[in-house]
Amino acid sequence: MESAPAALPSVVRHFGRLQLLQLLGKSERTMAWRVEDPRNGDQLMLVLPRLQPANPKALDFWQQTAQRAARLSHPRLAEVVEMGVQDGWPFVTHRLSEAATLADRLPQAGMPGAEAAALAIACLQGLAFAHEAGISHDDLQPFLLLVDDHGAVRVAGLAVAAEIVTAGGSRRSAGAIDPAALRARREAAESDVLACGILLHALLVGHAAMATTDLLQLASQLPPEGREPLRLPWTTAHPVGEALRAIADRSTDRQPLRRYRNARTLLKALEGWLQSESEEGGGPVAVLMDRLRTSGALPSSPGAAARAARLAMMERERIDELADVVLEDLALSFEMLRLVNTAQVRSSLAGAGPVLAVRRSIALLGLSGVRRAALALRAWPGPLDSDGAKALQSLVKRCRHAARTAVALRPAGYDAEVVFLIALLQNLSRLMLHYHFADEARQVLRLQQPLKSAGPDGADEPGLTESAACHAVIGVDLEALGAAVARQWGLVDDVVRMVRRHSTATPVRAFDDDADVLRAVASCANEAVDAQDLPAAARAAALRRVVQRYGRLLQIGLPDLLAALQAAPQPMPRPVAPDSAAAATSTDPDDPMNTIDRAAAAASKAAATRAAA
Repeated sequence: MESAPAALPSVVRHFGRLQLLQLLGKSERTMAWRVEDPRNGDQLMLVLPRLQPANPKALDFWQQTAQRAARLSHPRLAEVVEMGVQDGWPFVTHRLSEAATLADRLPQAGMPGAEAAALAIACLQGLAFAHEAGISHDDLQPFLLLVDDHGAVRVAGLAVAAEIVTAGGSRRSAGAIDPAALRARREAAESDVLACGILLHALLVGHAAMATTDLLQLASQLPPEGREPLRLPWTTAHPVGEALRAIADRSTDRQPLRRYRNARTLLKALEGWLQSESEEGGGPVAVLMDRLRTSGALPSSPGAAARAARLAMMERERIDELADVVLEDLALSFEMLRLVNTAQVRSSLAGAGPVLAVRRSIALLGLSGVRRAALALRAWPGPLDSDGAKALQSLVKRCRHAARTAVALRPAGYDAEVVFLIALLQNLSRLMLHYHFADEARQVLRLQQPLKSAGPDGADEPGLTESAACHAVIGVDLEALGAAVARQWGLVDDVVRMVRRHSTATPVRAFDDDADVLRAVASCANEAVDAQDLPAAARAAALRRVVQRYGRLLQIGLPDLLAALQAAPQPMPRPVAPDSAAAATSTDPDDPMNTIDRAAAAASKAAATRAAA
């Protein structure tokens, strides 16, 4: 019987002294191998470019860039064990330890949103650190991301593809900086961020898009270089929420101007979303709560000194006249509502519901309370720079315009001041965004602007909706900011619902109570003011849509809406009130100024049953 033929000895391949064990991945620009160092038996990752440097000058450039990258130390950047040149091939090695590449760990069904976001955040932390040091990755790929058993991520192969990227162009050297070199650095960093957005898409979906695993090759197929848009499918193995979907889609938007321009902006959006989704809370809402304590809700409006002087001279004025002074300052009006709705004040008012009128706030806190509130405000414009102050002042004017429009539209029998304040409070989220997140507010506004289409027809592409833009920038729903502040002020859930605008994506239902009426009047006014800011060609149609949504329920037509928008500021109608200044501090439950306003009582039915309407 013939013996079985002897097995052929396996071919052992080497790169210099390093034994090549396994190809971990390759792209058009780089390749990575698992290798073993015979000196100590360590297994390493070997990363080298796919093309040799063309000449000694190019090799020298690669070595300078790789040395600068190797000196960077960050938990999310893989440490360089060795850097050198073998037979004309430059290379770096990283310690593998127990880590595997992301390409090996990515499940076919994709990852849950929180896991995908956490992985992308870790990658972006390393990239942002490198970009700020003037180093780009130049070939971010799943096989160059090392993930250990605990989920910790390290970015490998930093700047290995630098010579391939800069061949024939401006080199991003450490020498003299010229405009072309700066532009090349910026473009390389933006390319890394786009690759990270494509990676996030792959993590959520579970497979590479467009039948390619090379992220940079896929990026070249997106507009404007290519014609293939990349958006998350509506059906995925794991559900993707609206905010995370907006972030992922913005990162690969067909319009480059709408994409994230640097790693920090995408990082902030993902961190905000992830922290707001966690059980512990956090994200932009937690940041806002911290800033409320240090900077207040809003800075005192310009002219605060004159108002403070007027308040100091008032001793026995009518409550209506005091309220007029307070209502001139949005910040002071909000501060009065905050003070009077705190648990300490509310607990002293047996059976009282929420307070939604400045007159009642003055009646409960007195003139001394008004003065304390005015002194507690930060001077205009707080921590804002000149651009931020102009944007906030413009928004305040829009809010007051919407509030006056709401007063003009209110049905008979509804308190003008309460309607005015509800319309203002429906803009609380926007005011908080512009004051406490001024840079993010500028991004949100930019994303809402239409852009010229890259297609042959040249038609404008509509901007993102305000909600989608806010999701893409800070990672949370815009209305969540205002709701968090309202709850921090002590307003109950029924009131929080009332100061949330109606969504323009859903029809307005029939009213169940007075709170629904107030919410609808304020929403109608705010939508109408928004429609007025549209280009002339779209303005009339937008105003007609507002009338279609609210006209039957509020019994208004287009002429009524236009008249309300164009009405000049008028002194706010006031109910009859006692002349005596003693009424400002009266605690008599039978005093007309101590009854809960109709709107406030309606907003909290349980409280309304115990308070005089």
